[in-house]
Formats: sequence, structure tokens, C-alpha cells
Amino acid sequence: MYLCSLASGSSGNCIFAASGGTSILIDAGLSGKRTEAGLNELGYTGTDLDGIVITHEHIDHIKGLGVLARKLGIPIYATHGTIKRIRQDGRVGKIPDELFYEVEADEQVEIGDLVLEPFTISHDAAEPVAYRIECGGRACAVATDMGIYDSYVIQHLQNLDALLIEANHDTNMLFTGPYPYPLKVRIAGDTGHLSNEMTGKLLDQIMNDRMKGIMLGHLSAENNYPALAYETVCDEITEGDCPYNGKDLPIEVAPRDTVGVPVEF
Repeated sequence: MYLCSLASGSSGNCIFAASGGTSILIDAGLSGKRTEAGLNELGYTGTDLDGIVITHEHIDHIKGLGVLARKLGIPIYATHGTIKRIRQDGRVGKIPDELFYEVEADEQVEIGDLVLEPFTISHDAAEPVAYRIECGGRACAVATDMGIYDSYVIQHLQNLDALLIEANHDTNMLFTGPYPYPLKVRIAGDTGHLSNEMTGKLLDQIMNDRMKGIMLGHLSAENNYPALAYETVCDEITEGDCPYNGKDLPIEVAPRDTVGVPVEF
């Protein structure tokens, strides 16, 4: 399998996953042109896509969805609540009804030889989910936009070979930064985003010897730095209860605006 970020940040999120015979996007928060360019860097084109899987309806996750779906006729997989909001919102234009396929949390869906399991996350969206993806005994996950995590989330992130996980903000930068106070509270709240510290604590509970790559994604441009996210996450892992030291692990920061380092497993 193969997992790679085409871009991951507060301005746009688009993740590529593929097996030997199937390729999908998790979210489509880039323009159609940028998405195609990112796929080309990896040796793919939009016509290779077997589906677009949406986590939730916020514009940084669906900006290019309408263009890609209409141009290429790509099936779209999302929860009922997410599909309803996408249709109501209108910012991505009208998408043919026949391209939408509903998924439910904790119910597996097959796209080619990929088996996806959506699982519920805590975020201020209609019916948001993260995704665990399996194929041939290998597994990866894409989990961002989580204000909190619990044993349910941890369970869905066990025994992974690769993971893209949110490390959105540094708490001190957030609360001393320029954002209005209500926005700061929203971001740090239970339906906002994971801080660097929380991400490190979560990773401490799911690390395993199978891990080939961890990508820290959805970093805030105003309230985080790649080096700060990396160092904080590594420190939390090292200081935690797992037997790993943070800097012994294959951790990369997914770039905000460019294609990241692919993880093959």
C-alpha cells in the first residue's frame, strides 16, 4: 500500500492512498488543478481514482470536490450528514446525485481491493468521520479534525502500518496569537482540533513495531511550526509509557502546500 499527503493544513487537505489496484483520495480540499498536479508528481492522474472519500464538509476538505467529481465522474463516499451539508452549502457547485455513496461509522465499505472503516470523531461538523483503510493484511488511517480522542478512537488506530494524524496547534501560540478569543476557544475545544501535545499522547498509545511512517498533518499556519510540532510530539512519545523514543520513529510533517514524503508499506 501507499499513503501520501498532497497537501495538509488549515487551507487545504487532500490525501492519496493506493494499493496495487485501487487508488483514492481522502478529502479534496485543493483546487482541481492542484490536485491533478499532485497526483502527477506521484505518477498518477485523476482518471486513476476509484473514489473520493470525504471526512466532513468544511471547505478546506471539499474545495475541489465538485470540479473533480463532475469532470471525471468519480464516486464520492461520505456520511449522510456530510452529503446533506455539501448539497445545501453550494460552494462546490451541483454534484450529480448518482455520484454520492453514503457510508456509516463502524460499517465497512469496499472500494476495489481497499476496505475502509469510517469511525466517528469529535469535530464541529455535521457527521464527521476519520478512516481506517486496509488491504491484504496491511492498514493505514487518516485522522484529523478531532477536538478530543477516547478509547474508541484509540481502538480504531491500533496495529497500523502508516498514519496521517492531526497536530494542529501549539497551545501557547494559539492563546497568545492574533485569533479572536471565541475562535481560540473553538479550536482548543472538544469539537476543534488536536494540539501537538495531545497528538503525542495519542501516538504514545498506538505505536507498534509495524509502523512504517507517521505523518503529522493539518498544521495551523498561524499557531504552529513544523519543527515545533515534530519536537513536541516526539517529546510526548519519549516521556510516555510506550517503549519507544520519539526520534527513533519514522515521523514526518506533512507539508501545508506541497506533496509530502510517500509512505509505502
